[in-house]
Amino acid sequence: MRRYEQIYILRPALSEDEISRVVENTNQLILDDGGAVIFLNKWGMRKLAYPIKKEIQGYYILCDFAATPDVVSEIERKFRIDDAVLKYLTVRVSDTISAEEISTAISEAEALATAEEADGETGDDDQQEENAEAAISEPEEEATPEPAQEDQAETAAAEVKPVADQ
Repeated sequence: MRRYEQIYILRPALSEDEISRVVENTNQLILDDGGAVIFLNKWGMRKLAYPIKKEIQGYYILCDFAATPDVVSEIERKFRIDDAVLKYLTVRVSDTISAEEISTAISEAEALATAEEADGETGDDDQQEENAEAAISEPEEEATPEPAQEDQAETAAAEVKPVADQ
């Protein structure tokens, strides 16, 4: 089994039921073949960088999962057929993943999701400010030229003599 990350964009006009249907069908394909969904994140409606199939917005979904390459091929085949899917991208994260690594990744994803829910919107801003403050170090001293460099520059300027008209 391999680990994959997949993002797909659905049409903005879809209802919640239709969005859930696409997500459930995708997850079912993964689970039917013995794979595992590590985490699923619905980003929601976002503006597209450029129009896709005459749409300027799309519903984004990010999925991290472990499966065989055949499952990925089948998911992508169904995405090409389904008119609800505007775009999709699947990236292989690792070539092999064991059952232990899957369970560890699932528990880490759940812990991260729980922490994000506890922080809420204001907590994220506070954390970002703390990270920014920690990243700022004391200002470095301005680079001043060494005295030897100044002398060399003055010497070079003095050696250049204007040529008199002959």
